[in-house]
Amino acid sequence: MTGAVIAITIVLILVGGVTTSVVAYFRLQRHRADAVVMAEYHRLAEEAVANQAVVQEQLARLGDRVKAVESLLRSVD
Repeated sequence: MTGAVIAITIVLILVGGVTTSVVAYFRLQRHRADAVVMAEYHRLAEEAVANQAVVQEQLARLGDRVKAVESLLRSVD
């Protein structure tokens, strides 16, 4: 009977170890995937900021053109 208890204990320890290893592996994979996603998010955020600066510059130039057209229209009256 003692041999059976020892065998069952060993099997339970092995199953617990394998389970812990599998859970740790998948947590690591999730962490790595999160890191990749965050890096891509930061890249896209930097790209969006750069694009926003370009758009603001274009809007400023368009605003200057609109002011010039308004000035021309006022001078015609």
